[in-house]
Amino acid sequence: MPSISFDQPLQPNSRAPIFFDQKRFLADLQSRNPIHVFRDALSASRNHFDNRFLEGEDARTLVNEAAQFADVILWYAWHQYQWDNNISLIAVGGYGRGELHPHSDIDLLILMRKDHAKQYRERIEMFLTFLWDIQLKIGHSVRSLSQCVDEAKADITVATNLMETRLLCGNSTLLQQMLEKTGPNKIWSSAKFYRGKVGEQKDRHRKHHDTEYNLEPNIKEAPGGLRDIQLINWTAKRHFNVYRRSQLVHKGFLSEEEYLTLRLDEEFLWKVRYGLHYLSDRGEERLLFDHQRKLASLLGYSDGNGKLAVEKFMQRYYQTVLSIRELTDVLLQYLDEAIYRKNKTKVVKQVNSRFVIRDDYLDTAEDNLFANNPSALLELFVVLGETESIKGIRASAIRQIRLHRKLINEDFRKDPINRALFMRLLKAPYKLSIQLKRMNRYGILGNYLPEFGKIVGQTQHDLFHIYPVDVHTLELITNIRRLVQPEEAAKFPVSSHIFKNLPKPELIIIAALYHDIAKGRGGDHSILGAVDVADFAERHGLQKQEIALLQWLIENHLLMSTISQREDTSDPDVIYKFARHVGDQMHLDHLWVLTVADINATNPRLWTEWKGALMSNLYFETKQVLLSGLAEPAHKSAWVDNAKKSVLELLLESEISEAQAADIWGDVADQFFLRERAEDIALFTQVIADSRPQQPVILLRDVGVEIPVATQIFVHTKGASNLFSVIAAILDKLGLNIQDARLQTTSDNRTFDIFYVLDENNQPVGANKKFCATIASSLKAGILAPHKVNLEVARRTSRQMKSFTMKTKVSLHNDSETQTTVLQVTTPDRPGLLAQLTHIFSRFELIVYNAKISTLGERVEDTFYLRDKDNRPLTDESINDQIKQTIRQELDSRNRDSEQTSAVQGINTG
Repeated sequence: MPSISFDQPLQPNSRAPIFFDQKRFLADLQSRNPIHVFRDALSASRNHFDNRFLEGEDARTLVNEAAQFADVILWYAWHQYQWDNNISLIAVGGYGRGELHPHSDIDLLILMRKDHAKQYRERIEMFLTFLWDIQLKIGHSVRSLSQCVDEAKADITVATNLMETRLLCGNSTLLQQMLEKTGPNKIWSSAKFYRGKVGEQKDRHRKHHDTEYNLEPNIKEAPGGLRDIQLINWTAKRHFNVYRRSQLVHKGFLSEEEYLTLRLDEEFLWKVRYGLHYLSDRGEERLLFDHQRKLASLLGYSDGNGKLAVEKFMQRYYQTVLSIRELTDVLLQYLDEAIYRKNKTKVVKQVNSRFVIRDDYLDTAEDNLFANNPSALLELFVVLGETESIKGIRASAIRQIRLHRKLINEDFRKDPINRALFMRLLKAPYKLSIQLKRMNRYGILGNYLPEFGKIVGQTQHDLFHIYPVDVHTLELITNIRRLVQPEEAAKFPVSSHIFKNLPKPELIIIAALYHDIAKGRGGDHSILGAVDVADFAERHGLQKQEIALLQWLIENHLLMSTISQREDTSDPDVIYKFARHVGDQMHLDHLWVLTVADINATNPRLWTEWKGALMSNLYFETKQVLLSGLAEPAHKSAWVDNAKKSVLELLLESEISEAQAADIWGDVADQFFLRERAEDIALFTQVIADSRPQQPVILLRDVGVEIPVATQIFVHTKGASNLFSVIAAILDKLGLNIQDARLQTTSDNRTFDIFYVLDENNQPVGANKKFCATIASSLKAGILAPHKVNLEVARRTSRQMKSFTMKTKVSLHNDSETQTTVLQVTTPDRPGLLAQLTHIFSRFELIVYNAKISTLGERVEDTFYLRDKDNRPLTDESINDQIKQTIRQELDSRNRDSEQTSAVQGINTG
């Protein structure tokens, strides 16, 4: 292959950007290795553009200039070879549009008049090899005119790429001929192209769960991303036969406001994409958690006003992609309705003087409806909610909504007609949640309720809340409204029964709408939200009792889940205290429906049958107390006596006497009989009676009323101590997550420990007999030889988990009711965490009496009920401070090690 040579001096390129020193470049080509000269020029240009980006220059200028500079580099590379007039070098795709982000591909087409591949093969190979040698990231194809046409006919993606082309070098006539032969008059007519691209979009959106609100969104491919803007460009440009998007304004397809909105939204995503490429040093299109924080800082966001910098940045991102999807959806729909289906409407029904239904889609009766009658902006959604047969809104009506939504001002909000319309909407029988989502998408909901507008796109930077606050809120309303459906009634029978029988179901909808309305303001969002809902209720004419109920629901919407997951709901005192706070069945019913729907709307993976069982127990036990009246509960000793009596009656059937049972139980604490079902205690007692002396007893089985909700592991030992850390480590290594631990030890060191576990998919494992045998044998071996158990858990922490850092928080207080010390630990979730905590407990000679394990996304909020070695609450403040300090130091040190490992792995694999 001939060597590269620049013996013939080239003339400077007139299109070179100002910063590029062509004189020096051309001189260096005469004296140095050309590959090094080109590499140096490319490296210097990257540094130049990056510095300008860091100084705040807009991304549009940078990506356009970067494409311009690439044009010049390619021009010089191309002209080191001799070419005739039958071949051209053409930019295609994004580069063809004149856009080049830091690590985007440079897509090239080498176009020949005829198939002269043999004639040009050596020179093309030398040219492409040179581009690779100078480390230019290219995508290329080599085709003749006829091959381009054939490929474009067969593949809409090729046809799309060929629409966005620029001549870099060679014969411009070739490019024009190619554009004519692959244009809509020859192949892929405008309508056929539209249908093909919309089909592609649906497939692409489906891969991203058809939502703009993924936790780690792809800024290019996800709904509302850059591809959606490009889709508008491609389909509209092909129909109107124009080259630039700005020409669509003159064609009447885009309004000035729509054009400007698209441009501003695109500029923001370009800035994000440029920063993403810069930070990752590659063509990364995913906004990973680690990149989100760094980008927020890079783009000038800072913590404050109750929000993290990353939350402010991501709110702006979500608002932008929501805006893009709203506009692109309506433009695509308009293209279909106004152009491809023009004059094809079959059925027109008059709703009233203001609205008509055209082929099942709602439309305005006249173009200036909203200008003349602003209240129609709300009435439109009322009509949708009261008419089951309507499928959606015509694009022309949506564009009118967008144009006039600013008419919703303070006077509009004060108008009794509009307030009545909004309340009428909340009572609408059909698809209320869909109407509210439409109102949110088109900016109507946030304009009518400004407090709601503040939470649109607002995120919480964690793995627990997978949706922005506004989306979560509307999902919650969706969950509530679905309770009337048979499949949801089967899944949530109590909630469904309650909701169907509520006298005013709109009240629970209002509570849902306002439960998180004050997030991001700083302070307690429940208290602030209660103020907001009272203001809304008063404005909309609700009665005092209804307002009081709404305020109570907002203030207490987290209470039921908190108690069920952190407190011992088998304790009569816990139930009685909660019942007194609730007060009556009406408040309990409303809170139950709101809580169940809220948990499922926060994160679909958050709800498990185990959590459902905890919630149900709290609900029904509280209901029983309310039915019995809120008199003082019976003394615990009476509960214990009744429980023992029930157990003994069951044991008689197995021929185990009261004396035998008493000998097995010893002086096990009364709480054992309060917490566990009589049937369970009887089974445990029988298994212990049948066991071999000095051998640990291990019993595994799934538990639940109608379906298994967790796997129960009962462990009985004699003479062993501080086994919790050993058991926790063994279960962790087996991939089991402890949900609840109820630990009892007698004075002669016999344990009655009960664990409730789920696998990594939050499922019980009792049906897997082989695995259960492995669990039992592993536990038995560990109990008999605890010194052989490695308490270090080697399971890897996920990349997403490693992206979240927080300081461990520890609180400790004595509880007079349980005569224990309550320790609460909030820390990032890591493999082996529980084993490490219990190991710390054993070093301080602490007895774990109960443990409530709660995993919330990337963090855990665990509660432990402790006593000292003398079976008393911890009262020595200096020791308590040591315990808290040790937990914080050791857990935070472990988390830092995890982060450093992640960083090293990132360097090694980058």
